[in-house]
Amino acid sequence: MTDLSVPDARLHHSWAAAMAEYTAVGEEEPHGSGLWDLDRVDVTLAGCQELVAHLLAQRDPATQPPEGRVHCTYLWITEATEAAERAGAEPEFVGYLALRHTLTPWLLEEGGHIGYSVRPSRRREGHASRALVLALDRAAALGLDRVLLTVDEANVGSRGVIERAGGVYEDSRRGKRRYWIATGAPADQPADQPADQPADQPVTGAGSAPRSAGRGAPA
Repeated sequence: MTDLSVPDARLHHSWAAAMAEYTAVGEEEPHGSGLWDLDRVDVTLAGCQELVAHLLAQRDPATQPPEGRVHCTYLWITEATEAAERAGAEPEFVGYLALRHTLTPWLLEEGGHIGYSVRPSRRREGHASRALVLALDRAAALGLDRVLLTVDEANVGSRGVIERAGGVYEDSRRGKRRYWIATGAPADQPADQPADQPADQPVTGAGSAPRSAGRGAPA
């Protein structure tokens, strides 16, 4: 079953295998990954632990992000089979998803609130579609009543993912189709509470870099 999980170094083995797949197809910085902040991606256990700490540091609304960046909840798309769950095994890393808490002018034009990618060996299995639906619930928990997603005009697969999730096409700008999706959250609900954090529980961290949402993200 597809799920959205908090990044966790316990998934190091399948995460490292996924990074090898991404690299093999020329996707060293997958959409929704947050990897562009790093000088290099270290796929050792220590490197995975460093990455997890970095990603978890992006969500804290009490911390002022650097100029041009926004707070972002990074999540990993995972799948756990029934057999694995019965055995107490960790789920498999399937991909990345980034949920930005607000929009900069650039994100409003081209990037959007949500970016995602699925590892090459697990594409065309419906993971992106299911992850996006789950992300809408996370966005609602943040107080976002609607979210913006963008996709390259030629990316028919991601267009289908967005449209099946309720995306309403607004317009195209600089080669990007822009879609809005209602989350079901009240329009006056406070925003910027981390999507996987109880309202009364503090978090720590910094800001995240903007990135194109859905561009090239496979269905």
